[in-house]
Amino acid sequence: MNGSLSDKELKLLNSNKGLVNLLDRHNTSIAKTIKYVKYESELKKLQSEMIKLQNWVYDNKMKVVIIFEGRDAAGKGGAIRRAVEHLNPRRLKVIALPRPTKTQSSQWYFQRYVECLPKEGNMVFFDRSWYNRAVVEPVNKFCTDNEYNIFMSQVNEFEKMLIDSGFYLLKFYFSISKEVQLKRFNEIKNSPIKRWKYTKVDKKAQRLWKEYSYYKDVMFKKTNTKICPWNIIQANKKIYARMKAVSMILETIPYDKNYKIMTEKIDF
Repeated sequence: MNGSLSDKELKLLNSNKGLVNLLDRHNTSIAKTIKYVKYESELKKLQSEMIKLQNWVYDNKMKVVIIFEGRDAAGKGGAIRRAVEHLNPRRLKVIALPRPTKTQSSQWYFQRYVECLPKEGNMVFFDRSWYNRAVVEPVNKFCTDNEYNIFMSQVNEFEKMLIDSGFYLLKFYFSISKEVQLKRFNEIKNSPIKRWKYTKVDKKAQRLWKEYSYYKDVMFKKTNTKICPWNIIQANKKIYARMKAVSMILETIPYDKNYKIMTEKIDF
């Protein structure tokens, strides 16, 4: 086997990450391990750039909003974790809002999202966003047809107001196949540490696949605007999706790529 591997691949395989991956992960192989270690190495480079981006955002008092949407089990949360893993937590928030309270339901739909928007120098990552009303809510009858129509008539103007007010707004949609979603649901249900993620909405997702597809297509058609387009990421392969999402953040926001990674001084 060694004769078929290059010196570089042997070095990757014999690294700490390579050995741990090979020994600890189920259903793995030498080829998969080498691929995984390469991914970890490339991801580290991207995460280093994310630190530069965050410093640039802070020093230039920018406001960044990044939306992650997609079907259940599409890998949105995992991609966000990789993007923010080494960032300063005091300068960012990851928002995953629960179902609205009665008071929130009586307010303007966008109000509770407006309250989560970043101040100058900060970034906010939405693990699902106001686009719940474009797909999840109508499919599961969590909103009326009138509420859905009002949202669809307002969302483009709402996003335009954010951009006109100086926000960088990025929208990602993680796209997976029905077969991959079922496989991931089964993995979640069989995992003692992930089982809590499986919700009542998840239980109906496979049966309502066509309904989700219909509202998703309408969402793309009506909200894929020139000033705020959707970035669709093929997410059947988690590693690819995570790398692609972080790369697109770095490519889209015009930060200074020569920016230094500075250590923040804290006075006691």
